[in-house]
Amino acid sequence: MNKKILLCGGGNAIHVLTSLIGSRPDCDVSIFSTFPGEADRIRDAIPEEGIQCINDLGEDKYGKPVKVSDKAEEVVPGSDIIILAIPSFTHELYLRAVAPFVKPGVIIGAMPGEGGFDCCARHVLGADFVNQSNLFALETLPWACRILEYGKKVEVLGTKKEIDVVVTEGKNASAESVLELLQTLIGHLPILKPACNFLAVTLMNINSVWHPTISYSFYRNWDGQPFDEPPLFYYGADEYTGEKLAMVSDEVLNIRSKIQEKYPDLDLSSLHHVRDWMLMSYGDDIGDKTSIYTMLTTNKGYRGLTHPTQPIESTDGTTKHMPNFKYRYFSEDIPMGLCVTRGIAELAGVPTPNMDDVIIWCQSVMGKEYLVDGTFVGKDIAGTRSPQAYGFFELDEFLRANGYV
Repeated sequence: MNKKILLCGGGNAIHVLTSLIGSRPDCDVSIFSTFPGEADRIRDAIPEEGIQCINDLGEDKYGKPVKVSDKAEEVVPGSDIIILAIPSFTHELYLRAVAPFVKPGVIIGAMPGEGGFDCCARHVLGADFVNQSNLFALETLPWACRILEYGKKVEVLGTKKEIDVVVTEGKNASAESVLELLQTLIGHLPILKPACNFLAVTLMNINSVWHPTISYSFYRNWDGQPFDEPPLFYYGADEYTGEKLAMVSDEVLNIRSKIQEKYPDLDLSSLHHVRDWMLMSYGDDIGDKTSIYTMLTTNKGYRGLTHPTQPIESTDGTTKHMPNFKYRYFSEDIPMGLCVTRGIAELAGVPTPNMDDVIIWCQSVMGKEYLVDGTFVGKDIAGTRSPQAYGFFELDEFLRANGYV
């Protein structure tokens, strides 16, 4: 009997997953999207041969879903695996939508997990459900990808070499068997390596370090004038950007060290510095490995990727571009990423001045408040996935309630 795979979302990653998994004769893929009109748009666009994935590995695929719907009751029942490849701020929405139609023991997870995915699942589905099911989360997406034609064609610009994945034990499947299944579904690359636990993946959340810090570093001296073209995101980085990324990553490792001082048996070995993560993820795709700055600007997987912008019409009638500070680099990677790490740092008593620089700047352009006078007590904390948002204000209580120790 074919595996029934449910893909939640409708963006770049869903296009790639539909192509890869839908091309397999042993899988039936369905797509579930709650975004208004998105399910109809995808369904109407998909050609007879399916969505084409142009792969940087030279292994182009065509895959077609058996069903696309915005109604959970039409696609959720009977699903063996549910994959959320959606912005993390919508995880709770989708988990609540699928909850009435799934039973404990299902395999359910996120690509990527972002910070605190397991806490969100426990909050929505309940501890009993979570303890019986296999939860999984990828530390990052397996590829840098972009849609070329909606519902028709997607391009993988760069496939990562290896990434960490956390999988919990379930009542129907072992963590090892789920990891093997996920590897089969995405192909031979990237190699999926088992992460030690969800806490390590939360702290290792590369997007929450990468996107906000690069944005902060690029715009720190911006004069407020529009750009003629969207500026390059990675290839537009400078040496300061590389240094700031290193210092924020150092602070994350300081959190790891402080926690392990108090809990020496807690394994956080899959938490790496961003410098090491770059080398592991992209390897020989990087032209110059001298520093983080040179790795950012010579990684072929990052070529052509730009800062998120919004077009505006200038006074001379030409189209200019202004920063889009509502993009997921802010709306997702701050409340579901860097704020989660900052909240854990607060519990552990670890100072994070560089991380604070990034959060303070980001909250100012987002119109949010997370940090107040260097303390994580802002009025918008409840909109994050930080420990504090779930009522945890002591490190020991947080670690034990979520099964980390």
